[in-house]
Amino acid sequence: MEVSQRVPKAVLCLLSALQFHQIGTQMPHEMWIALPAGTQSPALDYPPLRIARLKGAAYSEGIETVTLHGVPIRVYTVAKTVTDCFKFRQKIGLDVALEALKDAWRARKITTADISHFAKINRVDKVMQPYLEAMVA
Repeated sequence: MEVSQRVPKAVLCLLSALQFHQIGTQMPHEMWIALPAGTQSPALDYPPLRIARLKGAAYSEGIETVTLHGVPIRVYTVAKTVTDCFKFRQKIGLDVALEALKDAWRARKITTADISHFAKINRVDKVMQPYLEAMVA
């Protein structure tokens, strides 16, 4: 909540968004936020932050605002978060991305249309295609 108040452009993403949406088993040691490319890094002592820099639609699409304890928190939707995991698989691990995809699919929190939409925006549609085909089959 403090990050949302002090960094208005921040969007909860990747491992923090997975935890927020109760997908997977990841417990991040840092708060993962997305900021527009070119934005200055916030100077916060706590909580520790990991920042993903995104451009254009990759930053602006798929944001939902949830109010917790009277504080608006911006977080990416489940489908956007799953595709972000594939985009940043070198940082968080392919195993985390696959777990997120499987858990979100089993919990019926995503549709193939949503995943396809955000996969194209994140330019990971070809990377994700074999995994989606295996799950849908």
